[in-house]
Amino acid sequence: MEISRRKLIKKATSMAAGTVAAGILLPQTVLAQNPLNMTTIPSSGQRIPSVGMGCRNYRGQTNSEEIPVFTETFATYHRLGGKLVDTSPNYGNSETVIGNIMRELGIRNDLWVATKVDREGQENGIERMEESFELLGGDQFDLMQIHNLRGVDIQLNTIRQWKEQNRFRHIGITTSNDRQYSAFENVMREQPLDFIQVDYSLGNRSATERLLPLAQDKGIAVLVNLPFGRGRLFNAVGDRELPDWAAEIDASSWAQVFLKYVMSHPANAIPIPGTTKPHHAEDNLKAAQGRLPDANLRQEMERFIDPLLD
Repeated sequence: MEISRRKLIKKATSMAAGTVAAGILLPQTVLAQNPLNMTTIPSSGQRIPSVGMGCRNYRGQTNSEEIPVFTETFATYHRLGGKLVDTSPNYGNSETVIGNIMRELGIRNDLWVATKVDREGQENGIERMEESFELLGGDQFDLMQIHNLRGVDIQLNTIRQWKEQNRFRHIGITTSNDRQYSAFENVMREQPLDFIQVDYSLGNRSATERLLPLAQDKGIAVLVNLPFGRGRLFNAVGDRELPDWAAEIDASSWAQVFLKYVMSHPANAIPIPGTTKPHHAEDNLKAAQGRLPDANLRQEMERFIDPLLD
């Protein structure tokens, strides 16, 4: 049986806060009183909050009952200091949905916007990226990425030129599948990149073998998709209480434990968990506060989770 993340948040928050009513996250004033940890992008020196927001599931008709929830999620994320939002034209009509939300809230220029190009040919790639500008707004994207290496050689030529024209502040490549790791590594070695985006979590550590160390060596910033392992980590811990060591890293929920593990990798990885609910945005951003696990605690976390995933 799948375990509801909302149930886990309720349980962990109630225990950690003591005086907080069951089912209610720590008050926003508590989060606001403590600034978010920041991560420095090696190639530019720019600093951004250490937890982003993935927008894969922002899709649907404009009159869908989910749209107000999406809008409230963006508003909460922005109000609490979140900046980085990651989307793609490959995610249904996500660019349309979040573009409308940013315009409605008037926050487009406050956010650090990343999207992708997912076409093979040069002209198709150009058309795709121009459409992204039209849908998401703004004169510049903070990051343009080549989605799952699709048309990587051709698209790199284009996005590098557009970066020189200041249409993109940073450029990069993405993958969410270890079958692409070999080709991905080759591109990292051969091409100048500002960012990579990879799948990595406490329960999926394959990227630590070669990709993350290489990113460190080459000064490439790292975004992490699937930091919860497609929900596998929540299912693994079930309704277990947080271990005592969670307090050592100022974690009051399992989501914060999982995100802090990702963030504590020496590559300074920035997790971008899919976030479509306001209470998830608040919970995730709390991971960007307080202490992170050191090398010894990271090993203890691995020893804790591995038997639960067997």
